[in-house]
Amino acid sequence: MSAEQAQRLRSLEALLARGQDSALLRFSLGGECLKAGDAAAALLHLRRAVAQDPAYSAAWKLLGKAAAESGDIAGAQDAYRRGIEVAEAKGDRQAAKEMRVFLRRLEKQGGAGRGDP
Repeated sequence: MSAEQAQRLRSLEALLARGQDSALLRFSLGGECLKAGDAAAALLHLRRAVAQDPAYSAAWKLLGKAAAESGDIAGAQDAYRRGIEVAEAKGDRQAAKEMRVFLRRLEKQGGAGRGDP
């Protein structure tokens, strides 16, 4: 992890420690954890993001990626499916299209191995 990444992560964690929890903050933390190679921590934050805002399609997409990177292919597929539903309900066709592509890649893998959407 670069010094810049570490600083961003510390800043976001400080916001959380001050009680400023939100879906956007959890999404940001999840993204930074994923960039740092910590898929397990990313999963925790991204699950909180979608729990706080179930209509957050970008969080569903990143949750799918984190699950795939952690080896939880079934979890990744579920996140992408739920994300597609959310995105379609909001009219976010591009996000739905991207998640369909990622989901198809995982399905083609036969549920084995690590996904890299």
